[in-house]
Amino acid sequence: MTGDTLRLPSFATCSAEQAAKYAEDTYQGLWSLLSYEVFWQERFTFLKEHGYQLRPRFAPNWTPSWIGTNYDPFFCEDSILSMKHIIVDATRISDGARVTIKTVSRASDEIAIGRFLSSKELLQDPTNHCVPIIDVLDDPHDSSKGMIVMPYLRPFDNPPLRTIGEVVDFISQTLQGLCFIHAHGVAHRDCAAANIMMDARSLFPQGHHPVRLNYSPDGVHEISALNRQDHPVKYYFIDFGLSSRFQGGDVPLVVGTKGRDKEPPELSDSDPYNPFPLDIFILGNLYLHEFVQKYHGLDFLNALTVPMLQVNPNNRPSAQACYAIFQGIQASLTESTLRWRLRSYKETAPERVVYDTVAVAREGIYRIKQMIV
Repeated sequence: MTGDTLRLPSFATCSAEQAAKYAEDTYQGLWSLLSYEVFWQERFTFLKEHGYQLRPRFAPNWTPSWIGTNYDPFFCEDSILSMKHIIVDATRISDGARVTIKTVSRASDEIAIGRFLSSKELLQDPTNHCVPIIDVLDDPHDSSKGMIVMPYLRPFDNPPLRTIGEVVDFISQTLQGLCFIHAHGVAHRDCAAANIMMDARSLFPQGHHPVRLNYSPDGVHEISALNRQDHPVKYYFIDFGLSSRFQGGDVPLVVGTKGRDKEPPELSDSDPYNPFPLDIFILGNLYLHEFVQKYHGLDFLNALTVPMLQVNPNNRPSAQACYAIFQGIQASLTESTLRWRLRSYKETAPERVVYDTVAVAREGIYRIKQMIV
């Protein structure tokens, strides 16, 4: 991307004086690549040779596209900094699909476990909610590292869930996914909120920028997501860097305190513990903090979260038992309840009146459409 090929809307332009200031800021290093971006720039050509195209910002000898133009750098895609240290987005050249590439240590089990859960046979199971491994590449500059290629995913709560039914669907999919993982002898050990993402292509049929998430693919125009009720998404567990796999007569015991959730009482660097009940606690804690404690009307989930969060790991139900509890809860919910909006505890009284009025109107429109059909 160079200045003479840019075609941006008029609102992306600035005065000659401001353009000169942007140019000076650029020469002073304001938009220079960060150290971890340089890491990916050094692998740009290698990845391209293997079928993966990084964004123009990472190209060798990159020159900012706004230099020599009157464009505001904010509206130039190559000004957008990468926000992650060990991952980068890319485009698969063969079909234009967006992917994520992550650098991982060869000494960890992440590659082996990821490949196992991504085997052709296991990918055919609809309850498999593990992010698939598309490709594994050797790092051309560091033999102790590898690079795994996965589908591009978006945080599960961006955009936020809007209805009770969307929460129920999220819990259903994640419990199914945990049952699948455990049934195949794998304990995730870090299945916290940040490690559950979604394939959001149905919500953004025209795509979105991989870093500036609420903007068009070129990073210029703000966009809105479609709703999940009419455009379902699939949720995935990611990051198996702390995971353990047990086979045959292996005793499921581990040690360690690493992980995003520090509340599980059994975590220890010296006393071995069973990692399968740990997963139950972590997921139950996610449901509690992200849903029950944030929104009105989700108290029915207590029948699930309370047993999942038992202090004694031996008293927590298995993943299959949790899913059975949840299915009983799900069966008790009416369609109108599932369609009802999530009401945040932080809402003010005036906000609640307005949002409830809109929700009632939507429910009325829904019922009228059902009658017509």
